[in-house]
Amino acid sequence: MKRNHQFEKRQLELAKRQKKEEKRLRKLDRAKAQPEGEIDPAAAPPEELPPQ
Repeated sequence: MKRNHQFEKRQLELAKRQKKEEKRLRKLDRAKAQPEGEIDPAAAPPEELPPQ
């Protein structure tokens, strides 16, 4: 039986899109869970060191 590569490619694309959407929603939930004044050090951009 011949494989339908177009169908398989489309399914992979849909799975990837769904995974990205779930990741985006998780990030939003994590951001809402933190108080406004608190910043997660892992999520904050690294501070630049002053020139020496």
